[in-house]
Amino acid sequence: MLDYEILRVIWWLLLGTLLIGYAIMDGFDLGVSTLLPFIAKTETEKRVLINTIEPYWEGNQIWLVLGGGAIFAAWPAIYAVSFSGLYLALCLVLVALILRPVSFAFRNKYEDTKWKGFWTWTHFVSGFLPALLTGVAVGNVIIGLPFKIDPFDLSITYHGNFFQLLNPFALLCGLVSLSMIIMQGSIYTAMKTEDALHERSKVIAKYAGLLLLALYAVGALFTAFLVKGYIITSEVIANAPSNPMYKTVEQGVGVWFHNFVDMPWTLLAPALVILGVVLVLRFIKLDKMFCALIASSTAIFGVVATAGVIMFPFILPSSYDLTSSLTVWDASSSQLTLQIMLIVTIIFLPIVLLYTAWVFRVLRGKVKPSSIEEEY
Repeated sequence: MLDYEILRVIWWLLLGTLLIGYAIMDGFDLGVSTLLPFIAKTETEKRVLINTIEPYWEGNQIWLVLGGGAIFAAWPAIYAVSFSGLYLALCLVLVALILRPVSFAFRNKYEDTKWKGFWTWTHFVSGFLPALLTGVAVGNVIIGLPFKIDPFDLSITYHGNFFQLLNPFALLCGLVSLSMIIMQGSIYTAMKTEDALHERSKVIAKYAGLLLLALYAVGALFTAFLVKGYIITSEVIANAPSNPMYKTVEQGVGVWFHNFVDMPWTLLAPALVILGVVLVLRFIKLDKMFCALIASSTAIFGVVATAGVIMFPFILPSSYDLTSSLTVWDASSSQLTLQIMLIVTIIFLPIVLLYTAWVFRVLRGKVKPSSIEEEY
C-alpha cells in the first residue's frame, strides 16, 4: 500500500487534473453557447454553431461528474463544506446545465422566430452562468469560506449566505473564468467554421485572450496586496488521520505567494498563462486554429493550476475559524479508500481519455452551412 502522504498528494493532483479537464473540455462548448446570440448573425450560422458542439457537450460534462465524485469520495469534508456553503450558487449552475440539453432538443421543434430566439438565449444562459459562477466559487475558496468545525463531534456549521459570495475579488475571478471560456469557445468556433463566422470568431478570440491576460494580472495584484492568505504555523504530520483541529493557522496579506518563493517550480503555472495567451495571438494571426486551441488550453491549465499551487496545502480555508481550514493533510478519506479509488482511476480514466479522443477523431472537420441547409 502506498504511503498515506503520497496518496493524499496524488489525489490532490488528480482532483486538479479533473478540474482542468473540465475547464478545457467543457470550456469550449460553454464558450460557444455564451457567444451564440452575438457571433451568429443568421439562423444558418446559429445552426452551424450549435452543430459544432452538439456531439460533444454531453461527453465533456463527464469531467464535471468525475470532479464532483472525486471530491465526494476522496475529500468528504471538502464536499460537505463546499456543497453546503455554495449551495445556491451550485444550484444555479445545475439549472443552467439542465437547460443545455433542453435547448438542444427543443430549439428546432417549432419554426417560429420568437421560439428560436427564446432557446438561443437559453443556450446563452446555459454557457454564461456556469462559466461565471465557477470562477466566483474559486475566488471565494481562495479568500476562504465562513465555516466552523466543532472540535468535539467534527460537525460543520456554515455562517455565510449567497450574497456574501458576490464580493469584488470573487467577481474578478468570475470574469477571469468567463474570459478564458470565451477565448476557448471562440477559438474552437473558428477552427470548426468557415468564412464570416470564422473571421468573427478569430477577432473575439484575440480580444478575449488579451482580456484574460489583463484580468489575470489584476487578480495577481489583488492576491499579492489585498487578499489575506493562510499559512499553517504548527507542525504538519502528513501521515496522521484526518482531523483539521490538530493544527494552528494564521492569515496574512501576500501569504498566498509564499509557495512561489519556497517552491520556484510553481512559477510554471503563471508562465503557462502568459505563454499560452501569447501563442494564441500568434497562431490566430497565422490562422492555425488547432494550434491556437492547444495554446488556449495551455493558458487555461495555467489559470487553474495557479489557484491550486498558491493555496497548497490548503484546499478549502475557513475565514470564520482559521483552525477549521481544510488541507491536503487533514481532509481526505482513509488510506485504504484512497488506495482503492486510485486503482479504479488507473483502470477507468484511460478509457475515458481514449473514448474522448476517438469521438473527436471520428467527428473531425468543419461544420459547413451546406450541411445545415440539407437538414431542412
